[in-house]
Amino acid sequence: MGIKENVVQVLSELPPGCQLVAAVKSRSAAEVLEAVEAGVKIIGENYLQEAEALFPVIGRRVSWHFIGHLQKNKVKKVVALFDLIETIDSIEIAEEINRRAEQLNKVMPVLVEVNSGQEPQKFGVMPEEVTGLLKKICHLPNLKILGLMTMGPFFPEPERLRPYFQETKALWEKIKKEGLPNVEMRYLSMGMSDSYQIAIEEGANLVRIGTKIFGPRPAPF
Repeated sequence: MGIKENVVQVLSELPPGCQLVAAVKSRSAAEVLEAVEAGVKIIGENYLQEAEALFPVIGRRVSWHFIGHLQKNKVKKVVALFDLIETIDSIEIAEEINRRAEQLNKVMPVLVEVNSGQEPQKFGVMPEEVTGLLKKICHLPNLKILGLMTMGPFFPEPERLRPYFQETKALWEKIKKEGLPNVEMRYLSMGMSDSYQIAIEEGANLVRIGTKIFGPRPAPF
């Protein structure tokens, strides 16, 4: 099947209230445009430079989510271009986003990235540290904290991700009950092409899907 058919199929599988984020890392503008014309409403991009190349073609007909690791020197441009940042993982990045958003007279919606696998080589906040981080950043006036995101470890068998999704959902529910100011647990972003169905079963309402829409990524040069 082509990109259009893949998008239609994936959208048909999502329950009410669950949204598709099309992960477009290393995809061409023509591929992304085809996905948008097939019904994609949210673009997820890992790299600012790629988003800047795609934006003149795609524009504001979709929402833009930043789903990669955010470096401090990229924050200014990311805040200007994107509608939601899914990968807050430190006070420093949160404060820089707040500063840049204030300069643009913008309130920046963000998610906190949870390192649910507690893997030292990966980005994200350890589960037991998420509430503490939220308490430190929830008073930043130009941030709006809207939920959590997790990747989980890589397993050849996606079923093995279930406990990590369950833990992140439980954390999401716990934070919801905390009643922190400026913190709304609206989104739970979990699951990718091989694991999104399991993630949905465990409560995800944003799923980040690339390969299942676009096919295997082109090999790097």
